[in-house]
Amino acid sequence: MSNVDHFIEEVTEEVRRDRLLLLMRRYGWIAILFAVLIVAGAATNEYLNAQERAKAEALGDEILAAVQVNDAAERANALAAITTDSAGKVVAMLQTAAEQFNAEDNAAAMATLSSIVNDETIEKRFRDLAQFKLLSLSAAEMSIADRRRGYEALAVSAYRLLVEEQLALLAVEEGNTDDALVMLRAILEDNETSAGLRRRASQLIVALGGTLGAA
Repeated sequence: MSNVDHFIEEVTEEVRRDRLLLLMRRYGWIAILFAVLIVAGAATNEYLNAQERAKAEALGDEILAAVQVNDAAERANALAAITTDSAGKVVAMLQTAAEQFNAEDNAAAMATLSSIVNDETIEKRFRDLAQFKLLSLSAAEMSIADRRRGYEALAVSAYRLLVEEQLALLAVEEGNTDDALVMLRAILEDNETSAGLRRRASQLIVALGGTLGAA
């Protein structure tokens, strides 16, 4: 390489460096701002997560303290007194309904469950669960046909298999043993059936005089 070529190369490199420094002076603040925003965003996200964890822990402590009360009616009152604006409120409400039922206050339990069902700010899966529990408590107030329609409305919910179990029990209640056996065997053949539900279905099949061979 000649001296001239070497000189041109050095000059070109210097020009590149000068341009880079100029660009950094002119636009470097953007990169700094971007980095600051990333750090601030991460810090804000961690703060919000910490706040949510604190709320969940506080709610858990309140529920735990309430369920440790000895009397069922008092437990229900303690749970009903829990107030929270978080999604965790449904946990306290469902537990309240359970304790009201344990205290043999069906009307109060059904009222609590109905308030969950009718609250559209609550996730649908929780409202479906409340509706399912409400139907199970409504045997004395609702006809078999009405309960069947209620369960069938939940047939595509997350509680599909539990709904099928209840429909089978309604068939038994009506004296339709053959229909009940068909539904119970379908439960056994479903890959999503839990061990507990599988056991209950098997026991009911045997109690109705059916056999488990087909399953």
